[in-house]
Amino acid sequence: MEAILATSVFYEVAALLMLGAAVGLVALMLRQPLIVGLLGAGILAGPAALGVARSDEHIALLSELGIAVLLFLVGLKLDLSLVRSLGRVALATGLGQVAFTASIGYLLCLLLGLGALESLYVAVALTFSSTIIIVKLLSDKREIDSLHGRIALGFLIVQDIFVVLAMVVVSALAAGTGEASAMAGLARVVAGGVAMLLAVGLIIRFVAGPLTARLARAPELLAGFAIGWAALLAAIGDYVGLGKELGGLLAGVSLASTPYREAIAARLSSLRDFLLLFFFIGLGARLDLASMGEQVGAALALSVFVLVGNPLIVVAIMGYMGYRRRTGLLAGLTVAQISEFSLIFMAMGVALGHVAEPALGLVTLVGLVTIALSTYMITYSHRLAAWLDRPLRPFERAHPWREAQEAGDATHIEGTADVVLFGLGRFGGGIARHLRDRGLTVLGVDFDPEAVRHWQAEGFEAVYGDASDPELIASLPLSTARWAVSSIPGRTGGVTHEDHRLALIEALRDQHFAGRIAVTANAEAEAQGLRGRGADLVLLPYQDAADRAAEMLATPAAG
Repeated sequence: MEAILATSVFYEVAALLMLGAAVGLVALMLRQPLIVGLLGAGILAGPAALGVARSDEHIALLSELGIAVLLFLVGLKLDLSLVRSLGRVALATGLGQVAFTASIGYLLCLLLGLGALESLYVAVALTFSSTIIIVKLLSDKREIDSLHGRIALGFLIVQDIFVVLAMVVVSALAAGTGEASAMAGLARVVAGGVAMLLAVGLIIRFVAGPLTARLARAPELLAGFAIGWAALLAAIGDYVGLGKELGGLLAGVSLASTPYREAIAARLSSLRDFLLLFFFIGLGARLDLASMGEQVGAALALSVFVLVGNPLIVVAIMGYMGYRRRTGLLAGLTVAQISEFSLIFMAMGVALGHVAEPALGLVTLVGLVTIALSTYMITYSHRLAAWLDRPLRPFERAHPWREAQEAGDATHIEGTADVVLFGLGRFGGGIARHLRDRGLTVLGVDFDPEAVRHWQAEGFEAVYGDASDPELIASLPLSTARWAVSSIPGRTGGVTHEDHRLALIEALRDQHFAGRIAVTANAEAEAQGLRGRGADLVLLPYQDAADRAAEMLATPAAG
């Protein structure tokens, strides 16, 4: 096998791709993010395991291109209008979490025996959380538009900005190391950075919109231009001393205000994952598994700090600012891991000679532990919130006024209702309108504050809340309700995802709800299981719509 791989780089790349796919499949079966599979594939491909990765130069080139594309996609999210719209909560929570993790993490690293500079690098690396993973998990749980989801995305953007600043500092240090004078190197970086920023500003103002509009007529050309633009600015950034990473990020920022950024991001996301495989393979090939084994104790200590400390500081900050402890915990769990940027940041430090390879291995171990465990913590976040409700009470004000304000003062409702409807989307909204037309009073419940305000404007009674929150269920007027209806279908994420419908059925039974319960399913097999767990009626939107459509088509037209 080794002799065959040695004869051609193509054979080696083919083997690496299949290894990445195989380990990625295992990660998928364990309901883990792709980054865990990529890290595992990189370690297996290294010399300490299978020894498949041999062409260091080719792997390094693909790795650098992958990092440029990754930073380009991050830049696409940093629309200047979006950054300006960040609220005080996102800023306070993001900056507070970064300051807490960096300062306490630095002291913890010193106690673990790391040097001062290594401790600083590791502490800063621990502050980064993976926006890619969080967005994917929240989207899978359909919580991206919830109050805690929006707050989490806000302070993740603050983290992304901090990532940029940290890389700027490291790039400046990199420029100074090879110059006769560190000040001369820093001046070169500043001058190059100012020139690139001015150029990007002019492109945003005069070029990006018209150019992307013309390129968008051929989507393949738009994607090809985006890749070339990311690589070009990464190369320019490297030439002027900013580094390939910041050059790629500026390329993304230059296109972030165009209406085609989502289309570009969608087309490049698969390429990003493909190229990042080689970054993690290169990383795994450099890791010494023997030395990593000696760092298990330190890695576990830092992992516990990230898994517990980061969510707690978010709960404390949000509680002080007037949010419920449950909302704070659901948002805080999104920062209970480090990200791919942590590894990139440490790799930059290793390249500069500021930190040794064992420090990179330590952060890699922390990444594997925290990403793997936080995935399950976010998946079962509502169950964790119920378990930790009493211990977290000191973090909540007597009156969480800000949450009530952001929910449109719709966190409590008085009166009666014939139907309590959970979910005010298109399907739930249609049910609510038809029930009102038939003379029934409907109380709508949704965890999207905008949806609540919209339905209140239409004259409906609506309350902000999460269907799996026991406190919310206890506050609803269930004694007069004939039906409790969930219009939200289940997720298709597999057995590791909580089922909000089962949580709702259980919460209603705990409140001794005497009415009937209706939930929504996607298929009859799923419906049978829900009936067995206590649902009186299971709605099948697609099947019901198909039956109605077939009935209308089969009925002869009148006249």
